[in-house]
Amino acid sequence: MTLTHRSARDTLSDLRSGALGAGELMQATLAHIDKVNGSLNAVVALRDADDLMAEARAMDAAPRHGDSGRGPLHGLPMAIKDLANVAGIVSSQGSPLLADFVPDKDDLLAARLRAAGAILIGKTNTPEFGLGSHTFNPVYGVTRNPYDHTRTCGGSSGGAAVALASGMVALADGSDMMGSLRNPAAWNNVYGFRPSWGLVPAEPKGDTFLHQLATLGPMARDPSDLALLLDVMAGRDPRQPHGMDMAATAPLRPADPRGMRIGWLGDWGGAFPMEPGILEQSETALKVLEGLGAIVEPVAPPFSADAMWDSWITLRSWQVGAGLAPLMAAGKAQLKDTAIWEIERAQRMSALEVHRASVIRSDWFACAADLFGRYDALVLPTTQVWPFDLEQEWPTEIAGQKMDTYHRWMQAMLPVSLIGLPCLGAPAGFGANGLPAGVQIFGPTGSDAALLALGAAYHAATGWPQKNPG
Repeated sequence: MTLTHRSARDTLSDLRSGALGAGELMQATLAHIDKVNGSLNAVVALRDADDLMAEARAMDAAPRHGDSGRGPLHGLPMAIKDLANVAGIVSSQGSPLLADFVPDKDDLLAARLRAAGAILIGKTNTPEFGLGSHTFNPVYGVTRNPYDHTRTCGGSSGGAAVALASGMVALADGSDMMGSLRNPAAWNNVYGFRPSWGLVPAEPKGDTFLHQLATLGPMARDPSDLALLLDVMAGRDPRQPHGMDMAATAPLRPADPRGMRIGWLGDWGGAFPMEPGILEQSETALKVLEGLGAIVEPVAPPFSADAMWDSWITLRSWQVGAGLAPLMAAGKAQLKDTAIWEIERAQRMSALEVHRASVIRSDWFACAADLFGRYDALVLPTTQVWPFDLEQEWPTEIAGQKMDTYHRWMQAMLPVSLIGLPCLGAPAGFGANGLPAGVQIFGPTGSDAALLALGAAYHAATGWPQKNPG
């Protein structure tokens, strides 16, 4: 295994012991990015190579006092998803309105990674403002799937997933509102973890009380590395009213799945149309869990998919539209159609519409809590389609059923996203078409560590990212 495809924990162990230098690692990282990024376009706004090498060598030259003063990511190159501001690096969010914006201050996420010792080398590509699960924008262009360069890598954490799969980084941050971690993890044969809402704080700006859909989370090539990064990202921010604490998850110990009860939700009784092969490929992951001793049972649809959808598109437009509305006046002509659609929907909403949507959300949360009284975890397919053609903006039809919005084709994400549940997006192997698929393994609020431990057991039995590197 090459240096750039090793696990983050092994690489960091060698950096701590001195068996590997940060300069050596940076040199290998930059050489590999130079080799593969031209055809994939996952890493953008890459910093000057001489500056990066100087920063890495300075870390090597720093006095050693055991691990004192060295953070858990000391010397590890990382590229941050281009929705977060990073001091000194163009932070465009994929929008022409911000194409030349270079912040002078780190967002909370970047500050925590930098304080942990990561070397921030640049950004990973994302759709404009993170809207849509296909990574393209007018600033940097399209990011390609490493398993088929003619197909999408998903999104909005598409650049992060491709950078991981192709060995350009060992760890990546992502964000997830409607599956932006889980979808690209599935389509790039890596792991993405959506933590319990509130475990990883967002940037403390604008409203911090009302909106509870999106979260930041880690991505990696195995669950043990997810745990390592989650420990850095997680923890209350005193400037925000919501939040939760959790004991450290790293080093991660695999769970013993024997006797665990796993509920299989499939296509939600037909409510989520699926392309041929998706359900069958997802079921291969269930067979792995059964082989490890878990009891897997089919679960009938526990809640109305239509009600969930109505709640979701109201609450999502309310949040996205409120966040983007100030940009409408700055340059509506430069906003993508989907951004304008979300803003205009939000502007037409009444407070009572939002309240009704939140009542539905509350009802589903209570229903899910009852389910988790009977099951240790629930499983859904991560995607409803295989990676689609780069030239297609979004799937307009699945299995003969028309999609009425730009994100309806991701409806299978909603049971998790709507109520902020923790969820492991795990690889589920490859279809007959040679393309990757994945499953969502999710549990009740606060079960993050248990899900990661279950994921570690699953990974030990499968090792998909290592067997089929991108």
